[in-house]
Amino acid sequence: MPLRGAEGLALPHRCFQAILLLALIVFLLAGFLHRDIRLFAPLLGGQAEGPPIINVMFLKTHKTASSTVLNILFRFAETHNLSVALPAGSRFHLGYPWLFLARYVEGLEPPGPQRHFNIMCNHLRFNLPEVQKVMPNDTFYFSILRNPVFQLESAFAYYRKDVPAFRAAGSLDAFLAAPRTYYHRGAGLRNAPARNGMWFDLGFDNDAPADEAYVRARLADVERRFQLVLIAEHLDESLVLLRHLLRWRLDDVVAFPLNSRSPRSVAGLSPEARARARRWCALDWRLYEHFNRTLWARVRAELGPRRLRSEVARLRARRRELAARCLQDGEAKSRSQITDRRLRPYQSGVAEIMGYNLRRDLDNQTRQMCRRMVTPELQYMAHLYARQFPGKPPKNIPFLED
Repeated sequence: MPLRGAEGLALPHRCFQAILLLALIVFLLAGFLHRDIRLFAPLLGGQAEGPPIINVMFLKTHKTASSTVLNILFRFAETHNLSVALPAGSRFHLGYPWLFLARYVEGLEPPGPQRHFNIMCNHLRFNLPEVQKVMPNDTFYFSILRNPVFQLESAFAYYRKDVPAFRAAGSLDAFLAAPRTYYHRGAGLRNAPARNGMWFDLGFDNDAPADEAYVRARLADVERRFQLVLIAEHLDESLVLLRHLLRWRLDDVVAFPLNSRSPRSVAGLSPEARARARRWCALDWRLYEHFNRTLWARVRAELGPRRLRSEVARLRARRRELAARCLQDGEAKSRSQITDRRLRPYQSGVAEIMGYNLRRDLDNQTRQMCRRMVTPELQYMAHLYARQFPGKPPKNIPFLED
């Protein structure tokens, strides 16, 4: 029997309201989902938007976690069959500590034809006109900095036997208490790691007075040339931003710490010694303060806090997953504990440099991936050199034969 009267009229009206409300909810939900899908699309499957940037120059500063970043670049080059600007002949650095010259790169010896490379990341002292002879015009330039206090402490341990100013001092505390007692400009470039080492690596005068106009001009020079400066104390956040700018996959920037020291070879510094280090390395301190601020400004502009947290969490989770899959005991080992001598890192000064053992139960494909992640800098460079220049004599690494 059909409905009649008020009830019969109310039912279609209520149905219409329900349908209208449902349509409104669907519309709003679609808008919300569209916005969030755009926000998180680069995270899905570790994919980035657009083709990856493949021409990259990394200025590898000293004692700043730069060996970890170099491993990322070496792996990317090998995985994508890219060319790398490598030291010529038997050398392991691109002319350091002298200013870089293009002729230090294998394959660019005159009078040979002009050649460009995809990746440049070995140690050098920055010299833009010469670098531009090696790298294409569309190259992405970036570098890395570390708190100068801890960078100097690490340099003291690593170069203890090589740098005259460090060799003469009984300890870093003694050096910082009276640095000019030990540091003499007459020693030339050999003393460069003992003062404003990162400023020096950028190609500037590490003994220049910290005059405000001079400092501002040099900071502007760095900003004009380098699209990004990473900060070692915030390496994961830096790598997330780097991945975003380069449009690389998540696994392209996942890395284990390389060339890192054991905790027992890290010296603690008193508050007074830290203040002295900041004064002694005033140029590096200004450099670090400036680019620490610009990193966070760039992160806010490019990613925002929610996406940053999400991507950092994914990066760390993937690193833990790969450590469990690749590494024996899932952690770094001292040199004497590393069973494969080809994976033993170079030891320098009084620093105990850590390395890794791979798990024994890995299949061939996984072993190859894991091995790339733990191969120390010198061995990886020699491997790429032999691969890229098969007709040249291979690079000899003497300490592996001890």
